[in-house]
Amino acid sequence: KHQLARPDRPVRMANRARQLMFQGWEGLGEADRLLHAGAFNWTYTLGTGLMDPWRVGATALIPQAGTKSPALLPLLARAKATIFAAAPGVYRQMLRQDSRPRLPHLRHGLCAGEKLPEVTRARWQAATGTPIHEAYGMSECSTFVSSSPARPAPEGALGYPQPGRKLAILDSAGRPQPPGQPGQIAVSRDDPGLMLGYLNAADETAARLRGAWFLTGDQGMMRPDGALVYLGRVDDMMNAGGYRVSPLEVEQVLNHHPEIDDCAAIELRVGPETTVIAACYTGTRPLDAADLTRYVEGRLARYKQPRLFRHVPTLPRGGNGKLLRARLRQHLEADHDPD
Repeated sequence: KHQLARPDRPVRMANRARQLMFQGWEGLGEADRLLHAGAFNWTYTLGTGLMDPWRVGATALIPQAGTKSPALLPLLARAKATIFAAAPGVYRQMLRQDSRPRLPHLRHGLCAGEKLPEVTRARWQAATGTPIHEAYGMSECSTFVSSSPARPAPEGALGYPQPGRKLAILDSAGRPQPPGQPGQIAVSRDDPGLMLGYLNAADETAARLRGAWFLTGDQGMMRPDGALVYLGRVDDMMNAGGYRVSPLEVEQVLNHHPEIDDCAAIELRVGPETTVIAACYTGTRPLDAADLTRYVEGRLARYKQPRLFRHVPTLPRGGNGKLLRARLRQHLEADHDPD
């Protein structure tokens, strides 16, 4: 009997974990019509776009495979969607459209997959009159920190731990950090949504565990009010003269530039013992480096300012839309001529 009951426990725990998101993030009710822009190649679409609406008796709306971003705004209007879910890149592409239909039924948007730039959030609010509620998580645990209609995130923060979640910010020795101190984001090993482990990879699973905590591989900081500030992947953090710099700080500034569509900040090796902060960006044309330097000088501390700017045709992204900074860095370092 015990053996028969065991396979069902992960399913029951996963259901409990997803229920924490209904009001802790999605603001989802039976009368809602939730349209998700993603494809079924990741858990964000499967969970938020399909299973969660079904679980509460709401309507799940999934665009036909291959539907492009320009078609989503008319589709939202025609489908009378009350909630829209997408990755940040989709919101950016939709905002580039000159013609935007009215969305009288839309209450709010949901966003996950990578950090939502503040400029994108503000432009969507101005264009549609609706907020975007962001969530943070990972495939191993789904989302566990979020903004929500009931508790919007304060400016500059991701949101709050969902009710029933337990988080900590750990230093390099695994000690919990007080509010205001950066460290690695960790989630309790007792979290109902946490995976049992990586399949046939006991060593890889053990490497992510630290005492009572599961390590996410992301840097963050807790504010005194309990809101989480996301600082980026541990592997993406940049070193500038001994100071740790989050690429998100640099990207947030450059994303406000009127001629930059998208950008990525990386620590680039330009010599055997020399690295600099470099900013790669997309846009209709290359911009003068001296002008970009003047643009960031009044907006970033000197040690955070990029020393190199590169106009690129596209930025590498994964299947779920996440920015692949490591791949970009490898590509540029392979092409870089130290002379």
